[in-house]
Amino acid sequence: MPLKEFNQLGPQQGWAIWRIAETERQLSNEIIGVPPDEIAHEKKKLEWLAARQLALVLCNHMGLRFFGIRKDQFGKPFLEKYPHQLSLSHSFPYVAVQIDHHRSVGIDLEQPNEKLLRIAPRIFSPIELNDAGKDVIKHTVYWCAKETMYKIHGTGGLHFSTQLNVEPFVLQEEGMLTGIISDQKKIKVILEYRIEPDYVLVRTSV
Repeated sequence: MPLKEFNQLGPQQGWAIWRIAETERQLSNEIIGVPPDEIAHEKKKLEWLAARQLALVLCNHMGLRFFGIRKDQFGKPFLEKYPHQLSLSHSFPYVAVQIDHHRSVGIDLEQPNEKLLRIAPRIFSPIELNDAGKDVIKHTVYWCAKETMYKIHGTGGLHFSTQLNVEPFVLQEEGMLTGIISDQKKIKVILEYRIEPDYVLVRTSV
């Protein structure tokens, strides 16, 4: 099993990372449903299936039967037949899932890429740009944090540079981040990040 990491935070809370090493047929085992027709790329199909296999693993540890994943009108995912909220992320060959019974959660996994330096001025605030400098890893942490907050908010329509902001931080191998989601009111969220050799992970803190 390519389960890279599993963390159960409570009876019905947890997150995990999966490294895809299977074929589409192998990943389809025990999964309800098939990738939508609009997903044509082979890697995207594997990501779709692996995310559901990983959600299945988390459900099994929580004593829940996995019936699949449903989405609300905004595209926010939930466990089918349960109130549990979850967040999915994928950057081939990795997928990440976080599930929580009580609150909205977000998780994002990205592999650092130089192209982020080019698009950062459109999605980072001036303060964030100045703090990130030319460090691709720090840019990736900021980007993952914004994606995570976007998923926590769950209704879309937020501007990344002005409504999803992260306070400056000292880059370490792992640490905490303070984010502010500005919609009708300002919501403070605490995130955890970790830097691995080939990816960056940011998720909702406990």
